Amino acid sequence: MDIQIKNLKKYYGENQVLDIESLAIKKQRITGIIGPNGCGKTTLLNIIAGLDKEYLGNINYNNKKINKEIVSNMTIVFQKPYLFRRSVYDNIEYPLKIRGIDRQKSKPLVEDIMKRLEIEDLRDKKAHRLSGGESQKVALGRALVFNPKLLLLDEPTSNIDPEYIVTMESEIKKFNRENKGTVIIVTHNIEQSKRLCDNIIGMENGRVVY
Repeated sequence: MDIQIKNLKKYYGENQVLDIESLAIKKQRITGIIGPNGCGKTTLLNIIAGLDKEYLGNINYNNKKINKEIVSNMTIVFQKPYLFRRSVYDNIEYPLKIRGIDRQKSKPLVEDIMKRLEIEDLRDKKAHRLSGGESQKVALGRALVFNPKLLLLDEPTSNIDPEYIVTMESEIKKFNRENKGTVIIVTHNIEQSKRLCDNIIGMENGRVVY
């Protein structure tokens, strides 16, 4: 999914937090957004996700304005994800369920992503009782299971043990490679952006600096 941003401005009261004249995010690539705290990275991600509609400017997705079809083909994983007060399995299955995929077809998809992310042992645990790191693993599984065309990630490995980050990064790259999905990842970790990303966007004070 190609994303074209033109003359994007975002204000909180009189405080301008985004001022982006032009930005193009290429489809089927992994694009990293890096920069210091408060530079507008997460605000930009929320706007692209359609969660924040209070802005000036234009955003096109494959040369179209955001609509229900586009929204149904994207998903976002937050740094502190919200999980339903149900089992881990039910949480991961949810995107398939709301898209009308029956349990017979969804079961192998859910089991496969749990195996790949090494969270099979969490299957029957209540998701809202998980640790921060476990929640991020489950949230990534829930995002990947339906193969979205646009995957938005906000610091997806911030609470993850270093040895497990390799697994999560591997699955993100595998998703991009096999499903040709566009990935945008916000990260403070410059080394992670170098490992993962085809393109890196640097931000400061609400502006794109490279």
